[in-house]
Order: sequence, then C-alpha cells, then structure tokens
Amino acid sequence: MFKKIFTPGNDSAATNLALLVMRLWLGPTMFFNHGLDKLVHFHDIAPNFADPLGIGQPVSLALVMFAEVFGSLLLTIGLLTRFAALMLVIDLFVAFLMVHQTTLSGPNNGELAFIYLSGFAALLIAGGGMISLDMVVFGRGKKG
Repeated sequence: MFKKIFTPGNDSAATNLALLVMRLWLGPTMFFNHGLDKLVHFHDIAPNFADPLGIGQPVSLALVMFAEVFGSLLLTIGLLTRFAALMLVIDLFVAFLMVHQTTLSGPNNGELAFIYLSGFAALLIAGGGMISLDMVVFGRGKKG
C-alpha cells in the first residue's frame, strides 16, 4: 500500500485527477477574480493600467484580459491547455517581474502572481491530463 501511495507514476489516475483539480481550481479563480472584472470594466481600468512593455495601456490591458478571460476558460475546460497555460504564464511572469518587481511581501507585492505562475507553469509542462477536452479532440493514437 505504501509503495502505491509514494511511487511516482506517469499518467496515473491520481496524476490525471490532480491536473483536473488544478485546472478547475486555478482557471475559474483567475476568470472570476481577475479576468471578468477587466472585461466588464475595460474602459474604466485602461487609463490607469500598468504598461510594463511600453505598448500602451489599452493594449496591455487587452492582452492581459485576453489571457485571463479566454486563457482561463480554455484551461478550465481543458482545451488547448498548454497554449492557455502559456498565455497565463507570460501574463503572470510579466506581472511578477515588471509590475511587482519580484517583491513577495510588503506593499504592491507580487505574491499572488507568483503563486498563480507556479500553477500555470506546472500545467504548461504537464498539459491538461487524460480528463480534458484535449484528450477528446487530440487524444492518443489519433492520426493527423
């Protein structure tokens, strides 16, 4: 029994369940706590939004909103999971590095961006798992 619990496995049921839980935990949280507000209040937020890449505040906000709305929805349903995770990794990497300046405590800290970044990076590496629309659409053994 202990061997089964502690032995790491490739594509095990537990691993696939864990990937599903990560997607269903991080995706909706990003969507409802961050993306949806940016979508609904775009014009109110844009004038004061950070522009760390120097491409203009509305463009910066649009890119972040796209990642946090569409990326989080794709991630949640497990469709194009690695692409969605990549968008969110870039979004949060820029936020952590350039907006929060890698600060993990104190005012304007990037701790939350850093934590999200770790989860999305793991999903970028692992993919959506067997319990995902990626598996239905692009599943193993399909010729294409």
